Amino acid sequence: MNRINKVLFLSTVLFACALTSKAQTISKPNIIHILADDVGYDDLSCFGSKDINTPNLDALAAKGMKFTSFYAPHGTCTPSRAALLTGRYAPRVNNGEGLYVLFPHSKTGLEDELEVTITELLKQQGYSTALYGKWHLGHLPQFLPCVHGFDEFLGIPYPNDHGPERIGNSGWRPNGVSDPAIPLIEQAQVIKRCDNNDIAELPALFTREACKFIFRSVKAETPFYLQYANIETHTPWFVPKGFEGQSKAAAYGDAVEYLDRSVGIIVNTLKRLKIEDNTIIVFSSDNGPLVHQDEELENCYGKFGYTDPNRQHILREGKYQERFDGGIRVSCIMSWPNHIPQGTTCDEPVAAMDLFTTFAHVAGAQIPTDRIIDGKNILPLMRQEDGAVSPHKAIYGFKARGGLMSVRYQNWKLIMPGKHWTGNVAQAQLFNLDNDIGEKTDVADQHPKIVKQILKLAEKADLAIKEDKNL
Repeated sequence: MNRINKVLFLSTVLFACALTSKAQTISKPNIIHILADDVGYDDLSCFGSKDINTPNLDALAAKGMKFTSFYAPHGTCTPSRAALLTGRYAPRVNNGEGLYVLFPHSKTGLEDELEVTITELLKQQGYSTALYGKWHLGHLPQFLPCVHGFDEFLGIPYPNDHGPERIGNSGWRPNGVSDPAIPLIEQAQVIKRCDNNDIAELPALFTREACKFIFRSVKAETPFYLQYANIETHTPWFVPKGFEGQSKAAAYGDAVEYLDRSVGIIVNTLKRLKIEDNTIIVFSSDNGPLVHQDEELENCYGKFGYTDPNRQHILREGKYQERFDGGIRVSCIMSWPNHIPQGTTCDEPVAAMDLFTTFAHVAGAQIPTDRIIDGKNILPLMRQEDGAVSPHKAIYGFKARGGLMSVRYQNWKLIMPGKHWTGNVAQAQLFNLDNDIGEKTDVADQHPKIVKQILKLAEKADLAIKEDKNL
């Protein structure tokens, strides 16, 4: 969509909003998306963790619903976050160009002229919008959050381990040149270049500023959308001084527990302002956790970059791949008092792109009709309505720029054949997730009809992405 057409679309939405009946007196719900970074499916105590304690997230789950088959759009940060904001599978983003993981030297990002974000739709409905934490969709001014519908941004444009310590792979960093110090950006202005001590203190700053944004929105009597995109659970696992050594899962566990503390502060702010009942809170992660040791991270950050190879996870594999569930199936909690039943669980397969459509629906926004939107409205599942099932025939694990790696179909998970860094798959593998959540036993030979059926879905999906058609 070029800029002129985009303006026309958004103007049409605004005009339609103006025609909405004045009899509509129910205020629009506030929306908070706590977007965790690289947090594993079972790294919350309410999802089974034995060595990390997350009482605030546990309390949120007790007041709402756990989604136990919630899929991130991709196994890495940038493609996942792009899909989340646009409601589109990662290979569709930027007019089918897609986005790989972005680095300090990258010249690309999420294109404003090509994409419509959920924040732009919400702003047309009178929402104030803000992002505190990590962006990772382009560090140049034309790609920053305030170009994409965020009124306020305070954060870092890419991960906290893209700093001067990292020389590493010349394929990521031209000629092996180290990265500059991490920039802290307010709106579009670099206000500080951060060393590691600064990085450790940023999570507390982001939490404070998020709470101030909530207060300002309430004072202005406007509904708000807040994306709280934490950084401490991404390597290096730095937390503010005084909070180290709190968990049984080393530095990573400390980071998750600090994130949980921040969640508690945000929720308590809602309570003090008496807006908890009119606020949707969603917690999810952009992808799965690190599960393999990385020598460079350890050399740069010591214990703050050390991945324990003996620490076990429920799901197979982790970040950086879209084949096995460890990379893309993440914990998700949703709370909305009087709408989402307390202490409930939903195991229907859903995807992070669904948040785009669902948030737009509850805010009264129109979904763009000039492009394919893959996200579906999952409000019936959130409300546990009778007969509500997943709105997806299947959920697909695509690479950032196309190429299908896996298919989740009902209780089945099909791994597509081909080469990947997790190893070569000579032929399709099938797993029954009902009794094999860890994808340990390939049952393809026992269910050839199921394999054939899902492969047909996969072929259609792969073609639909290439031709930019509905799945």
